[in-house]
Amino acid sequence: MNIKPSEWTVLGVTVGYIAVFSAIFLSSGNNEFLWYVITLLILVGLVALGQRTAKFPAVILWSLSLWGLIHMAGGGVPVADSVLYAHVVLPVYAAGEFVFLRYDQIVHFYGFGITAWVLWHLLQRNFPALHGTTSLLVFPVLGAMGLGAVNEIIEFIAVVVFPNTNVGGYVNTALDLVFNASGAIMAMVLIKLFIKPGK
Repeated sequence: MNIKPSEWTVLGVTVGYIAVFSAIFLSSGNNEFLWYVITLLILVGLVALGQRTAKFPAVILWSLSLWGLIHMAGGGVPVADSVLYAHVVLPVYAAGEFVFLRYDQIVHFYGFGITAWVLWHLLQRNFPALHGTTSLLVFPVLGAMGLGAVNEIIEFIAVVVFPNTNVGGYVNTALDLVFNASGAIMAMVLIKLFIKPGK
């Protein structure tokens, strides 16, 4: 496989922080996040295998890597008596489990915005007939929302397998889905405003 130096750099940084956080999770007995490490490694492998065909630009690769980093940090960086994922970044509203705005929600917004961008890139690259159509903007949003639902299934598996998780309940899941959709929509709005298909 002919990997460019810039791609080796992204891969090296990504594998590096995964190794660091894996050590943190192992030393603290955080088996839940080791489950997410495995999932992240699978995703890294899929992107690497598909890169020759997909030709993701460096900015997308780095954006994906950043998503992985902030996700790992969410479970591995302690804040008060919990972790960064549970931290309230901006206390806009709080009523029971309905808390806004948490670090976790920002990660969902950003991550599935990037996911929509990735899907848009694949569609506009492989289906030029979609250029200039509303479908080129709508399909990535719907696809990102679907992948967001897959993410919630992965979190549900973690809840079933591991006795103590910080995943949250129904309201948290619903908020995750809302922020996934919001991030995906925002990504398409920005693409509509600033990027032309084929670029």
